[in-house]
Amino acid sequence: MIRRLLDWGGYLGLGVLLATAILTFRYPAWMTRPRWWTLLAAGVLLVLASLLARVEDFRGLFGHRTTKYGANTAVAIALVLGVTVVVQALSFQHSARKDLTENKRFSLSPQTIQLLRGLKTDVNAVAFYRGDQPGKPVAEDLLKQYARYSNGKLTWKSVDPDREPGLARRYGVESYGTIVLETKAKSEKVLDAEEEKLTNGLVKVTREGKRVVYVVQGHGEAEVANTERPGFSEAKSAMEKSNYEVKPLVLAREGKVPADAVVVILPGPRNDLFPPELEALDTYIGRGGKVLAMVNPFQNEGFKKYLVKYGFQLDDDLVIETNPIGRLFGIGPEVPIVQQYESHPITRDMGGVTTLFPLTRSVAALKTPPKGVNVQLLARTSPESWGETNRADLERGVAKPDPQDLKGPLAVAAVATIEKARIVVYGTSNIAANQFLNIQGNRDFFLNTVSWLAEEEDQISIRPMDVKQTPVFMSENQAKAVFFLPVVVLPALVLAGGIAAVVRRRAAN
Repeated sequence: MIRRLLDWGGYLGLGVLLATAILTFRYPAWMTRPRWWTLLAAGVLLVLASLLARVEDFRGLFGHRTTKYGANTAVAIALVLGVTVVVQALSFQHSARKDLTENKRFSLSPQTIQLLRGLKTDVNAVAFYRGDQPGKPVAEDLLKQYARYSNGKLTWKSVDPDREPGLARRYGVESYGTIVLETKAKSEKVLDAEEEKLTNGLVKVTREGKRVVYVVQGHGEAEVANTERPGFSEAKSAMEKSNYEVKPLVLAREGKVPADAVVVILPGPRNDLFPPELEALDTYIGRGGKVLAMVNPFQNEGFKKYLVKYGFQLDDDLVIETNPIGRLFGIGPEVPIVQQYESHPITRDMGGVTTLFPLTRSVAALKTPPKGVNVQLLARTSPESWGETNRADLERGVAKPDPQDLKGPLAVAAVATIEKARIVVYGTSNIAANQFLNIQGNRDFFLNTVSWLAEEEDQISIRPMDVKQTPVFMSENQAKAVFFLPVVVLPALVLAGGIAAVVRRRAAN
């Protein structure tokens, strides 16, 4: 009776091991490490108990020579299969990836990883894909990476909407390839399995409400609705994707900064603000407001003087740079390349990232800042740059460094803190213009500034990059080699080795 129970236990153990392998492959999110080890240990113990119960039967059987050879072969096959199953299962539990692509197209960005590791609420992701849909493996791989970095806070599953139409109706899914992110409080639909869209959706479902950013208008600034090269529409879109609500603000008409403003941006005013407008900004800063001021060269002298009270010195120059790196980007000397950043939350992840500051003036801190004001520089140009002050030479295109010109490296961005208030000043508004925002690290620098001003430092990072296709081009001979090596040559070598082994064994007999 006991032996029969142990026999059935052995069959049960094999079933448990088989189920462990299937569940590991089919439901990796459910098969957590404790469950996996528990099932594996239970299956192995049941099989070993069954084998030990029949050890006497095996002793007599192994006395035959034929049985020995057969047993050896069976053991070898079992060992290979067992090692294969264990290795595959371990690879799912302890996976490692190495992305060798040029722009890390198969790796999550630092911003996404930072967001996932900092999740404080549970998020459930449901991917609605047909079983034969081409984009399904890509979406599932992306969700696996998200779950891996979330410390158990993000779970996911893939659903065929044709097989579960009720679930699709419940989430309001109308098209294949939709991913729904949900928390207890809200949900968000993502229509494409792209990291940037998925991360932005994750920000929206894990943040409470929207934060309003006001963009000052009425003084010749870049307009938020302008989609042309000098416009601000791309910056507006980038902020909205980061869960900010962006609104224009005409201070001359409103008379004050709205109470719900988390950040106020002045994107390069060409004309001076009226005294009541400056007073409104002072009142806003006085109650702990956050301001990003972009002041272009040789413009808005009144606002330049206004910023002195907050510790900034804006020089009357245009930064010129003869750094040869600019030629790689196909840009002229009036577009300085910045690769040197000071230590600050805005720039903490900018190491190795290039930003462009087109048509910028230099920004410095007053030697003796006002009481209670702390000014820190953010970004500097290269030593090959200088601040050109001769506008006539600039217009003729013959500018060269003179003794009175400031020598590089020159600061082009700075930040001031006054108690709870925060102010950031750029020497140009072009860094956030449609023409330049999405070049190199400009978007990250701008959005990091907005996030720091809004006191959302967990959003400061390097954001997902656009996928860059890198096709492999081969000559006709290379294509033939790639085909024949795995398809013809390697199988032929294996076959030849097998034939030689058989011939040698028969000759020995």
